[in-house]
Amino acid sequence: MARRDKVLLSVLAAALLGILVLLALLGWYLWRESVLAEEARLEQLSQRLGEQTERAIVDARDLLDRLNRLDLTPCSPEHLEVLQNAAIARPHVRAIGYWHAVERQCGAGYVQGQALTPPRASRIYDSGVIAWWPGPATAVGGVELFLMRFGQHDLAIDPRLLMTPGLLEDAKVGLWVEDLSMAVYPLGVELPEPGDVRPGLTVDRANNQIVSRFSLGTVFPIDVVAVQPIGLFWERYLPTLVGAGFLGLLLAGLWLVAVLRYLRQHLSLSTELQEAIANDRLSVVYQPIVDLGSRRCQGAEALVRWHREGDESVSPDVFVPLAEASGQATELTLSVLRRVLRDLGKPLRQYSGLIINLNLTAQDLATPRFAEALAELQQQEGVSPASIKLEITERALLNSDEVRERIAALRARGHPIAIDDFGTGYSSLAYLERFQLDTLKIDKAFVDGIEGQAVASSVIGHIIDMARSLRLDIVAEGIESEHQVDWLRQQGVQFGQGYLFSPPLPAAKFRNWCNRR
Repeated sequence: MARRDKVLLSVLAAALLGILVLLALLGWYLWRESVLAEEARLEQLSQRLGEQTERAIVDARDLLDRLNRLDLTPCSPEHLEVLQNAAIARPHVRAIGYWHAVERQCGAGYVQGQALTPPRASRIYDSGVIAWWPGPATAVGGVELFLMRFGQHDLAIDPRLLMTPGLLEDAKVGLWVEDLSMAVYPLGVELPEPGDVRPGLTVDRANNQIVSRFSLGTVFPIDVVAVQPIGLFWERYLPTLVGAGFLGLLLAGLWLVAVLRYLRQHLSLSTELQEAIANDRLSVVYQPIVDLGSRRCQGAEALVRWHREGDESVSPDVFVPLAEASGQATELTLSVLRRVLRDLGKPLRQYSGLIINLNLTAQDLATPRFAEALAELQQQEGVSPASIKLEITERALLNSDEVRERIAALRARGHPIAIDDFGTGYSSLAYLERFQLDTLKIDKAFVDGIEGQAVASSVIGHIIDMARSLRLDIVAEGIESEHQVDWLRQQGVQFGQGYLFSPPLPAAKFRNWCNRR
């Protein structure tokens, strides 16, 4: 499989994986948000039911207290009228009665006589309130009532009327007060005890249902347990999930289109670069390197340029990494070398002191092919290896025996070796000592710092000291002012390049420029 196809498949696989991850994250997020929304809805329902129950119980206690303080003859028409009105005002109150000793004397509502005399109370409070929770012992006419007695009066609450159907919708809901069951909806449904349910919302996939439990305890400890089929959850949130899913698919589609467009452009550019290299359509310009003292031309750095059809320029920052990524870096370097030998072969043969710097990539040092082609081209043109200085970036100085051996072999053949853009990586003196080098080039970023920045100047001073300790020639890049030249000369830097002296020049102009110096 061709490298181009491998790159295409790799990028497409990465894009598809990214889409799958995006959709998975979107699905997880939407599910989570839907569950949180349902949890908030059920919590609000539980809060309303709990508060409604609290109000009913507190109101019942306060009502009994007020009835006990009435200055009316027990069971008189006036007394019974008050009881009747109190019951009518509270739909959930089914009966109110008056007691004397252990006998119910009279009352209002549909519970008459001694019907409300369960054998044992569920709770007896310090305040004197006695309560019976709904159960068989409190059933009247098949309805299990909640009973409360305080002083000489009691009342019966139908707990079914506390469970507002419109509020509950299709859920099964249970209401517990002080850990005792108060009511369930619908009637007779079986629900788990609050202690068996985790607080909040739980998706019970085994039983295909959603179970929730929420608690409040402003006055009494109240728990509300709700169970609903998971299908109701889907009915409630499916439109949102589907809509968001379509949005996710749309975003995924746009992402895929963007990736394919990038691939088309990237691979098209890669193919164009391959054709430009093969058909010798790359050009080379030369930025002079001068002696900072005499300002005489010592040589130049060869810089590759690419002009596409229509005179559109592609930056080296774009096509050089592209060449490395597509495996064309060595072909690119050799193409530059061929152009250098064609442009400057004659002066390089005539003037032994003229040196052209050729930039290498990490790929050039990874295999023996570049060194073999370099030797063959030099022999064909009759150019001495000493005339071609090989620039290696600090990042390309891999700490491997194989790379060190190749650098040493190139130097042994007569090629000067320079480390380029020094200071932008993490090389130390001990690290550089492992390689056989001749020249150290100081990156433009540090030269720029000479202009009044003490910190940068101290860094560049450290770099210069390091080069001296290794007995390397020093070239400063990107010089733009005489002040920089003066400072560099004071520090012992011999050579430099930059727009102060000359921009990169075509071959003919470079030859003329050098001849004048």
